[in-house]
Amino acid sequence: MAGSCSSGSCGTKESQQAAAAQQELAITRSLGKIKNKILVMSGKGGVGKSTVSVNLALGLAEKGYQVGLMDVDIHGPDVVRMLNLKGSLPASETPDGLIPPLTYNERLKVVSLEYMMRDRDEAIIWRGPLKIQAIRQFVADMDWGELDYLVIDAPPGTGDEPLSVAQTIPNVKAVVVTTPQKVALADVRKSINFCKAVKVEIIGVVENMSGFVCPHCNQTVDIFKSGGGEELARELDLPFLGKIPMDPKVVLAGDDGTPYLSSSADSPATRAFASVVQAVETRLPPVAAPSLNLAGGGGCACGGSCPSHAGN
Repeated sequence: MAGSCSSGSCGTKESQQAAAAQQELAITRSLGKIKNKILVMSGKGGVGKSTVSVNLALGLAEKGYQVGLMDVDIHGPDVVRMLNLKGSLPASETPDGLIPPLTYNERLKVVSLEYMMRDRDEAIIWRGPLKIQAIRQFVADMDWGELDYLVIDAPPGTGDEPLSVAQTIPNVKAVVVTTPQKVALADVRKSINFCKAVKVEIIGVVENMSGFVCPHCNQTVDIFKSGGGEELARELDLPFLGKIPMDPKVVLAGDDGTPYLSSSADSPATRAFASVVQAVETRLPPVAAPSLNLAGGGGCACGGSCPSHAGN
């Protein structure tokens, strides 16, 4: 047994364990400054999940909250392009070595793998362990600071990325996005069952592409069906956050990097999305995050709200 470590494998293993413990502590520190964490997910692609994520984050920021937007769609990150953010990963300039996220405005910070790529058109060919580690680093190594909300845009389905978020970020809540069609509703049931399996609370369901906003008269026409997501939420006893109609201006704005749903434009789409943002805010008010006793030096981490502090 004494010679089993002669190759240095034991030292390597110990260093790996120490690095993992250090990263876990960094994750805990970072999350301790974030009051609400929201995972935006869908059962299938093409339902406008990233559009919902981007405009939910912008809508909350425009209400005066400090918001982070984390794109964990490793293979198809779109958030940076939808916000027309430029720049690349800088070197850390802080004593703790944390890296600054991209800044959309004074209230919205953004992190995406695309932000870290030299060539944004390069294909990401990664297996599960690399994706899991990247997501952990998004939390541990980025200087998120104090946030009221962290909105996390996940890829469609129930694979490595949403599972890693659920395992890495305790108390994360989910917003499930669907379109009204039966095919999408069948897939979104899997996302809902995923949340139940990993014990992630569902804030509610958003029905996206619910009808079509005519570019001529600005009225909504139900040519693509409507009400399926609302019916599913009622059937499964889940909160329904609202319907967002399709609007050609939303597509153009996303391509231009100027999100339309959070603009000052008055349309059925902007009004519908404002209602969704309000519904999320109501269900997840920005209460103070509990303080963390990371030093282990006595006291509790309740922030002074437990009975033991009553006399203080």
